[in-house]
Amino acid sequence: MSTHTPAPTPAHVVDPAGGCPHALNAGLRARGPVADIVLPGGVPAAVVLGHDALKEFLSHPDVAKDARHWPALNDGTIPADWPLRVFANAQGMHTADGADHRRLRSLVGNAFTTRQVERLRPRIEELTACLLDDLGRAAAEDPDGVADLRTHFALPLPMNVICELLGVDPEHRGRLHDLTYTVIIATDTTPAEVMAAVRELVELLGTIAAARRAAPGDDLTSALIAARDDDGDRLSEAELIGTMRLMLVAGHETTLNLISNAVRALCAHRDQLALVLEGKATWSDVVDETLRWDGPVSWFPFRYPTRDLALGGTVIPRGTPVLAGYTAAGRDEAFHGPDADRFDVTRPGAARHLSFGQGVHYCVGAPLARLEATIALEHLFTRFPDLDLAVPETELPRQRSFIGNSVVALPVRPAGPARR
Repeated sequence: MSTHTPAPTPAHVVDPAGGCPHALNAGLRARGPVADIVLPGGVPAAVVLGHDALKEFLSHPDVAKDARHWPALNDGTIPADWPLRVFANAQGMHTADGADHRRLRSLVGNAFTTRQVERLRPRIEELTACLLDDLGRAAAEDPDGVADLRTHFALPLPMNVICELLGVDPEHRGRLHDLTYTVIIATDTTPAEVMAAVRELVELLGTIAAARRAAPGDDLTSALIAARDDDGDRLSEAELIGTMRLMLVAGHETTLNLISNAVRALCAHRDQLALVLEGKATWSDVVDETLRWDGPVSWFPFRYPTRDLALGGTVIPRGTPVLAGYTAAGRDEAFHGPDADRFDVTRPGAARHLSFGQGVHYCVGAPLARLEATIALEHLFTRFPDLDLAVPETELPRQRSFIGNSVVALPVRPAGPARR
């Protein structure tokens, strides 16, 4: 009697150009909640795709964020110019563990409590009104009544808010967005492009920090520079720059995608928009269902098991770089039900998504992102209730990324479909 041992499932080779993740997520998730992958450059890794497995992984005590737990990064196996090194080499609370993480998080946490963030509501509403005026003007000046919602609204709203919080002068904001997109979001870039962008970004953040040292203000950068811990230690320059970079990226790129994805979802599901406009669901419901159904971040690097870790029937070897599959977990039928692929703003339990993370690294900026997105969507569709996409959803250009999950342009007609 012979026995047949099935061949192991080959690791999925990640496409650096990214694209819409949902079909890929479904295929990989059908094999199990954890998948072996090969990152650009031939680097072996893993991604956690199932909701329950990801929730366990994100809060597991034997999972670290510090890249010293990744042997291949430190022994010369991975080239020094590997583009994704930026996620492992950065210094800040997002790559720290234990006491270091608590120290760094405490320095910024007070600025992002729900109470502190609520104080920003008048300013966010003021910015929103001005940007909607700009969106309306841009559409009125276009022969077809079309304007790019990302350019005129979804990007400048969170970018201006986080830059005002950090004390970043307006002349730097456009370049900061370009650089953070190249360094953090785009995954089809060359090593030379990433290295050049990292150098320029660090230099620009250093210039901003120097300006705040010379003329401190009532802003988060000035507070970080002045802060000392209980032992009298200040942030190192690398920690300061790393924290500023994290605040900038997390403070605008993700909210930009969240607003964009919510608008796309509501335009494609007018019945769901009608429920909100009729008061049968809230804008907070829209935000949570968007975060679950089409979150702003797809697969995010990196975490490292500090021992061989059994997860969802799979053993992830110690030191493996692991990505958190947020968009995959959001549509996991085992957790969200057989209709997980359906956008439903009345869905019970939609808020149990993991798009803001889990455990001690739960997104410190979640209250700000929620406030910005709910204000943005409510004011947008109150001002322009007939707003619709100017091109079919399938023709929208996607971000070339397996990290970010959105489009790079969002042409809309604020006045609704063109009348013939």
